[in-house]
Amino acid sequence: MTAIIHQQMPRWFKPTHQLRLHFMLLFPWFIPLISYLLLGRIYIQDIPTFMAVSGINLAIALTCLFTIDGLTKLIIGWLPDLKQALTRIILLFLMFSTVTPAFILGSIWMYDHFHWFGYAFDWTTVKYILIVNILANIVSVAVSESLHSLAKWRETMLEKEQLRKATLQGQVESLKNQVNPHFLFNTLNSLSSLINDEPERAEQFVDEMANVYRYLLQTNDRELTLLSTEINFISSYFHLLKTRYGQGIELEVAIAEAFMDERLPPLTLQMLVENAVKHNVIMANKPLQISIRTTPDRRLIVENNLQRKASRIASNKVGLANISAKYRLLAQTDVVVQETGDRFTVILPLIEKGTGLLSTF
Repeated sequence: MTAIIHQQMPRWFKPTHQLRLHFMLLFPWFIPLISYLLLGRIYIQDIPTFMAVSGINLAIALTCLFTIDGLTKLIIGWLPDLKQALTRIILLFLMFSTVTPAFILGSIWMYDHFHWFGYAFDWTTVKYILIVNILANIVSVAVSESLHSLAKWRETMLEKEQLRKATLQGQVESLKNQVNPHFLFNTLNSLSSLINDEPERAEQFVDEMANVYRYLLQTNDRELTLLSTEINFISSYFHLLKTRYGQGIELEVAIAEAFMDERLPPLTLQMLVENAVKHNVIMANKPLQISIRTTPDRRLIVENNLQRKASRIASNKVGLANISAKYRLLAQTDVVVQETGDRFTVILPLIEKGTGLLSTF
């Protein structure tokens, strides 16, 4: 029943971990102590007074606590990172030191104005209450910051683990490409047909093939590579495809020079080109057209015309999922995949310099 009521609460009303912990740590001693300082011995000697004052002060304290909890969520949402901890702690303490005295002084005014339980204003008592409030604020800020820092640390550890899994998965996919019998057979078959008929082209084909396999072997232990490096690699990779498919495949590359030093995960372009080749018809009179270009807002677009094979090859979408996972963890953003009637488009944000480990080609 409690769980059902909790689920039906508005989001702003649902208590957070900080609010629950504040309630458990502060209320058992804070409410009785403040009430005792306010009224003296009558608070603990008269049971009706004890119940009534505790109830009033509890209601005021809960209102204050919900107000503080909402403001705490705003501050943490504005300054969520661990490196912003000092600024966040200062703002939290200032907020606590402003809101809680306002509620306390407002409550004291009501007690004095309406003469509740015979209360008469006493500045010395008020000073003691404010000192207790400062101590409670220190505990509250420590609780809020500790819970938030612990949550962010767990989130960081989870992201690192997800990145490690994504990297390992990428390495497995890369190893599959390195030893893929079908790809290797087609490559060697293309080379064999060139050796006798066109030895010069065969020599160039071997060079490009060596470039492709060297890059595949070297890129496993890197999180990121330069866009220029990836373009050089895809040029060698496409040379192998062009030798095999001839006029049936076309590649257009339009990369702004200003973005050549931007980053992206290695083998991203190879996976996308391979995906296009795998799922589309490739014929000389119906060529597969692939384009790779950048936009002024630092995005990379990989696009191909759609001409699906009659018998669709089963796809587990591991390549696209792997690319998306890496982008979410490295760049904190998503890859956009769009499919229209005749175009398949993948939009990749380029990653700023200074992130991750680089691979070279």
